[in-house]
Amino acid sequence: MSETKESYSVWSSISFWRRSAAWVTGFSVVLLIFLTFDSLSQIKMGTDEDLKNGVTKRVPAATVINYKIDYQMSQKRGHEVPVIGKQQPFFGKIWSPEEAEALLHTGKLTVQAKNCMNCHTLLGNGAYYAPDLTKAWLDPAWQKGGVMQAITQTNSTEEAMVKFLMNPPKYATHLRKMPNLGITHDEAMATVAFLKHMSAIDTNGFPRNFSKTINDFRSGVTHAH
Repeated sequence: MSETKESYSVWSSISFWRRSAAWVTGFSVVLLIFLTFDSLSQIKMGTDEDLKNGVTKRVPAATVINYKIDYQMSQKRGHEVPVIGKQQPFFGKIWSPEEAEALLHTGKLTVQAKNCMNCHTLLGNGAYYAPDLTKAWLDPAWQKGGVMQAITQTNSTEEAMVKFLMNPPKYATHLRKMPNLGITHDEAMATVAFLKHMSAIDTNGFPRNFSKTINDFRSGVTHAH
């Protein structure tokens, strides 16, 4: 009698799955390495020369605090993107790269020391008890004609923010009052610089529809609460 060979499906072959697992693992490792280097290049801070030459970086140089920052819808990308405009004094001066970096460093340390993320959201991290601070610098409330400049009796966004940060309960606009954290004038200035820099970071449209708030403010549209 002749022996008949049994036919097996490739899907039940152990060697097939071993080879497949090896190929998938190898491909995943290569892909992760590529994505890691791509991410590092995307989040690398730009330079002062980039700003002067109009080169757009996702994370601009610290000296972006010396520029006007806007937030506009990009039809190409389908969401809002920061738009860096002309130079404008920040607290009455144009800061050198060294001065701007030192100011941002102090601002970042202040935000960390005061545990701001216990209540606020910054770049997607933190809590939702208080307003998202990712684009706080661009919030119409702090702009000319906004409520915060009015109640702090100031003439610029940075001055209004500093005055508020040094005594938040005095300028509260709703029931969830920010406590007085004992922020000094220098710490407040640095925190405002940190907030302005953060508003210039390209966050792929986060938070969503924030530009609608800005455009409504500019066009005089009001919303009932």
